[in-house]
Amino acid sequence: MSFYKNLEKLIQCSDIDKKFKMFYKLWENKENLNFSSNEKPKIFEKPSYADFCEIVHPARVPRRRGFETPEKKAVLLHAIVHIEYSAIDLALDACYRFRNLPKEFYLDWLEVAEDEIRHYKAINTLLEKTGYKYGDFPVHSSLFEASQKTQDLLSRMAIIPRWYEAGGLDANEKIIKKLQKTNDPFAKDVIDALLVILKEEIPHVQKGDKWFKWECSRQNLEPVETYFNIVDKFFKDWKKKNLNVAARLKAGFTCRELKILNEKAEC
Repeated sequence: MSFYKNLEKLIQCSDIDKKFKMFYKLWENKENLNFSSNEKPKIFEKPSYADFCEIVHPARVPRRRGFETPEKKAVLLHAIVHIEYSAIDLALDACYRFRNLPKEFYLDWLEVAEDEIRHYKAINTLLEKTGYKYGDFPVHSSLFEASQKTQDLLSRMAIIPRWYEAGGLDANEKIIKKLQKTNDPFAKDVIDALLVILKEEIPHVQKGDKWFKWECSRQNLEPVETYFNIVDKFFKDWKKKNLNVAARLKAGFTCRELKILNEKAEC
């Protein structure tokens, strides 16, 4: 079976244990894979988690408020688990969707998928310690919908890694700071896991930055102007962000971009 047919099965698989086994088989053979293809990729109609999660409008997803009870802890962890699971499929979809690119592109996003599986497992273990499991709370499908709308390399790299995942760098830092204010020993376990994720997500955003700028160069486009043109198209009313400036700079953002995202950014 071809690399892309394997990816198609992987991305659509909703049996998580089976999905991970399929991935590791591919991962262990990554140096021998044939990435050439003239076949047209399919656009997936639903996310793989639709088989075990109730998908609702983002406004109906349980709010993350407090950390005092097992349910409140679970709501926070469930939201993070869902992001990590979604990120697995997004990394695989980047490999699947964009054909006949340099080998490094596919190795980069397979590596991201492998990281995301570890992140998912770490947070899911903590979630299950609260007495809940993935699928016990409703979720939204914003990331999946964004992937459906970004069928070209330039917009995909701009919106998924350089917008959503970069936003995750900001959000992770905020969650850690809130959890540091509680004396709950369980909060320390969550913080430890989030610190690992934060460290390893920076290279994920950097990979998106690299391939975004690679495609800008290939199309003879100016990266900053191009990035914000795409962002403005996708998010017409986007608001200024509270930024994790240090993490974003490491990931490839320029100070000029950070000042546009938030004029108060110190860089």
